[in-house]
Amino acid sequence: MPEFCKVDKSDHIMTVTINRPERLNALHPPANAELGEVFDDYAADPDLWVAIITGEGRGFSAGNDLRYQAEGGQRVPTPRGFGGLTSRFDLTKPVYAAVNGVAMGGGFEIALACDIIIASENAVFALPEPRVGLAALAGGLQRLPRQIGVKRALGMILTGRHVPAREGYDLGFVNAVVPPDKLMEETHRWVQMTLECAPLSIRASKDVVYRSMSMGSLEESMAVRYESVATLSGSEDFIEGPRAFSEKRPPNWKGR
Repeated sequence: MPEFCKVDKSDHIMTVTINRPERLNALHPPANAELGEVFDDYAADPDLWVAIITGEGRGFSAGNDLRYQAEGGQRVPTPRGFGGLTSRFDLTKPVYAAVNGVAMGGGFEIALACDIIIASENAVFALPEPRVGLAALAGGLQRLPRQIGVKRALGMILTGRHVPAREGYDLGFVNAVVPPDKLMEETHRWVQMTLECAPLSIRASKDVVYRSMSMGSLEESMAVRYESVATLSGSEDFIEGPRAFSEKRPPNWKGR
């Protein structure tokens, strides 16, 4: 059983709840390593198609557990990065962040490493590392400019200011904002729309989007051969989709 998070698996969905509410879900190396193992399991399980990560209590994650660091707590390897996600570049399955409160520093970096962010109205985002002599090196400095543009990103990075959920939506890194009591309902509404799609189509689409962003030109990104697309083209679902459409019935996706 995980020690620092709660994991629920049902109906092709894995829900991960960071469970250190007494620290506003701030994470230390043991928790990051544990979350890495949880998302390794998600990547490997053919029956899991979508993941959701959220936080217990008032916070999504307050970021790095500075108290643990200041007390000289044990450091353990965290090859998958903060929250088991920020250094994970090979996960083609989708991950939703249901941000229920503060998402500071590494907590915001976890959310940025997810594909979709659904935020509660009381969610607050920031990269405040410069205010304590640090830098957001778990992907915040790299992902935020890619997602909202350099000037807007620097407006957060060079001030360390707190950005409420509505402004995050206006800036473009939040997909939807809802009342706190509707957060998981809205997240599951989005997830169900994803589950209506073919799992391998979702994975190929995500893979192409992220990989093409690092290529030199649009022409190159459209000419390259993507293994995920080849897998999709050779799958049972590649036949099932058009067949279900022609037979005027819902498709029965297998994920293979």
